[in-house]
Amino acid sequence: MESIGVLMACPMNSYLEQQLEKRFKLFRFWTVPDKSLFLASHKDSIQAVVGDASSGADAELIEALPKLEIVARFSVGIDKIDLVKCKEKGIRVTNTPDVLTDDVADLAIWVDIGGVEEAL
Repeated sequence: MESIGVLMACPMNSYLEQQLEKRFKLFRFWTVPDKSLFLASHKDSIQAVVGDASSGADAELIEALPKLEIVARFSVGIDKIDLVKCKEKGIRVTNTPDVLTDDVADLAIWVDIGGVEEAL
């Protein structure tokens, strides 16, 4: 059985890259000089796109990958992902909502009570 192709849209931490590479055929998209040629060559093996808030999956990328099943975002938000196109094609979309909500609230309170001046 051929390995599932995963298109990594942007650099990730090395541990995560290593874990993906152990399990899948990993393509580092940001290193590809000719993206159109690359997609044409690998369109039938890529079933997943992974990335963070800086990367996405627009309609053009989704159309170029006929075997695409999932767009996984390891960050908050789903902007830069064409949700209409994903729904039309039955592609699952994931992200990590609320992962930093408590930390952001704590930081906002800390700044509000003068924590920044104390730290300086």
